[in-house]
Amino acid sequence: MKKILVETSARHVHLSKSDLETLFGEGYELTVKKMLSQPGQFACVERVDVIGPKKTLSNVSILGPVRKESQVEISLTDARSIGIAAPIRESGNIEGTPGCKIVGPKGEIELDKGVIAAKRHIHLTPDTAKEMNLSDKQIVSVKIDSAERSLIFGDVVVRVRDDFAPAMHIDTDESNAGGLSGEVYGEILD
Repeated sequence: MKKILVETSARHVHLSKSDLETLFGEGYELTVKKMLSQPGQFACVERVDVIGPKKTLSNVSILGPVRKESQVEISLTDARSIGIAAPIRESGNIEGTPGCKIVGPKGEIELDKGVIAAKRHIHLTPDTAKEMNLSDKQIVSVKIDSAERSLIFGDVVVRVRDDFAPAMHIDTDESNAGGLSGEVYGEILD
């Protein structure tokens, strides 16, 4: 049996260095609030507002460190509520996606692309992937047993890299569909 930790990833923003400085001021550095399960990744003290055509999502978390390009990851429910048709994509795959406005304490930016609903995925190291007989970009299903809402997530992409820690990431819509809370494990079905 191939067990994997399942974590819920709430709405968040990744910022480029230049966009961070526009929103928070020249030379600004992100402040670590807490380290995340993926090595080197952290939730920040800083927050921003994400503005769509219909509504604003206030106090959205920023995840660090800074990236090459800014990106907004929201659930499909969030996307509908703010009036953006966010496609389901792997993180970093933002070509052809819609944009939005992001407002910080010192300025605002208008992204012309970058709003996505993150495709559910599993992070694995090469060694763990080999042990589980899984490969990068492989598509699997994951069964999660819960008291009243057990389910099987299909279309889960396996991502393999040296700097990953084993964990599956789903968004808040997916987590709520299973009534998930606390520490949750799923069984990888391939």
